[in-house]
Amino acid sequence: MHLTFRQLRLFQALAEKGSVSEAAKAMHTTQPTASMQLKEMSSAVGLPLYEVIGKKIYLTEAGESLAATAREISQHWESFEQLIDATKGVARGRLKIAVVSTAKYFMPRLIGSFCTRHPGVDVSLEILNRDGVVERLRNNKDDLYIMTMPPPDMQLVNEVFMPNPIVVIAAAKDPLVKQKTVSLSDLSQRRFILREKGSGTRMAGDSYFTKAKFRANVRLELGSNEAVRESVAGGLGVGIISHHALHGHQKEHGACVINVAGFPLRSSWHLVHLAAKNLSPIAQAFKLHIMNDKKLHN
Repeated sequence: MHLTFRQLRLFQALAEKGSVSEAAKAMHTTQPTASMQLKEMSSAVGLPLYEVIGKKIYLTEAGESLAATAREISQHWESFEQLIDATKGVARGRLKIAVVSTAKYFMPRLIGSFCTRHPGVDVSLEILNRDGVVERLRNNKDDLYIMTMPPPDMQLVNEVFMPNPIVVIAAAKDPLVKQKTVSLSDLSQRRFILREKGSGTRMAGDSYFTKAKFRANVRLELGSNEAVRESVAGGLGVGIISHHALHGHQKEHGACVINVAGFPLRSSWHLVHLAAKNLSPIAQAFKLHIMNDKKLHN
């Protein structure tokens, strides 16, 4: 079996883009050329690598295995290139990071300050819900991952770098805002606006309510902090979100933190990667950048 490095990169692009035309664009080639190369790869392997059903591409078992191999080879090559650049005293290359959606409130500043120090580094940032980040982590698609609740069933290097307080919010005009202390029983008749099941914020809230034997009357389950915040501001109920989602400007959002017993919940931001992964020099530098950022720990 003979496959070139460029063919492997093409198949990796196909697996990530899910389209021959998009894979061709990523590799700066034409679609007919990409299709011919993919056909040659299937012939070399001796098995179908993907199927086209409708307009969607599905990798076969052999295709999934080849995509994983291509991704691993590509990562090793990128690490080698970065090592050579580092030896020459040049910091350049690509850094791939996947983060849960709430991290978008602070990640741009962290990436910005890192890129100021390392202008030759290109950063790819994937922002997903927790399930999406965990899936990418399982498939080793990125260099580093940021989330609040790392999966317990994986061998990880896991470092805490910043607190993530989980708070209860109500509309700014809600009488609960002026109460000095709000008990869970005060919320028994209130409707709750929560993040979707599977999000780190939702998991933290559900865990606390289970321990407190409190059953939240859920009105809405939403996929973003902004949607929760706006729904609360509109008077649809009380919500549970990360304090980072308020940006410190509660009045502008029309929603305010209320002092509920047991809140804020203690949660933390974790920087993780697979234990077996050899981090590139750039990934190591970014990890050090986060862990040493004093503003995060104040």
